[in-house]
Amino acid sequence: MDTSATDRLFDLHLQARTNMLQVVSALSLEQVNRIPQGLNNNVLWNAGHVIATSELLVYALSGHRTPSGKDFIDRYRKGSRPDGPASLAELDFIKAELLAGSQRLRHDYAALDWSGYTPYTTSFGVGFGTVEEALTFNNMHETLHLGAVLVLQRLV
Repeated sequence: MDTSATDRLFDLHLQARTNMLQVVSALSLEQVNRIPQGLNNNVLWNAGHVIATSELLVYALSGHRTPSGKDFIDRYRKGSRPDGPASLAELDFIKAELLAGSQRLRHDYAALDWSGYTPYTTSFGVGFGTVEEALTFNNMHETLHLGAVLVLQRLV
């Protein structure tokens, strides 16, 4: 993938994360933790989930350590759900990591070896075999969850 195309991938990623951060930052701890009736997650879970999924799809499948660590990944990975209200410290971590993680990913893309990427097929039915394909899918996934957060924002 040429430099301008990868720069665009990272620009779009940062914009989605910036938009997510704006919504999360505008809500109280109580609001980001609230699970509307009939649903099984909340604003904070969606924000944490995009961080965890990005790290799994990009870092873990390339054989690299996930920056947020196993405990964080386990709390927010696909199939998880909030197991109680998150603390202010957890909220602060997620808010900081939304942008820091995007910036780290851009840096790491240039600094790390991604040639050992393990091909993967998502539950969405999309398969990919390179980190660039994973980055492209991840951007779509993050905007899907941004949409969920925008809906949840109206319900909390």
